[in-house]
Amino acid sequence: MKKIISTDKAPKAIGPYSQATEANGTLYISGQVPLIAETGKVIEGGITEQTEQVMKNISAILEEAGYTFQDVVKSTVLLSDIGNFAAMNAVYGKYYTENPPARAAYEVANLPLGVMVEIETIAVK
Repeated sequence: MKKIISTDKAPKAIGPYSQATEANGTLYISGQVPLIAETGKVIEGGITEQTEQVMKNISAILEEAGYTFQDVVKSTVLLSDIGNFAAMNAVYGKYYTENPPARAAYEVANLPLGVMVEIETIAVK
């Protein structure tokens, strides 16, 4: 059975999708961009600040669903410029200090709202 996960501590969906869905002990978090939940605006700064905001948004959704970063098994990182990989990775690594999840990272032509990074996440209990 599918359960919709939603929290005011992460940005509201900006289209016909949910922040996350849970089914059979697996949590699927939609791609998170660096929006500030309270304002709905993109955080100011570069890739470091944007990645930090994305990870905070993911954290809020994980918490709402009763999961932690230790439950994450897969992430997909979309970057507007693969040259930002090292800076993104430095922030990302702070959240996965032990037993990091599987991950893919891609450069894409464009991301919503002109942001530099979007990360989708799958967690399992």
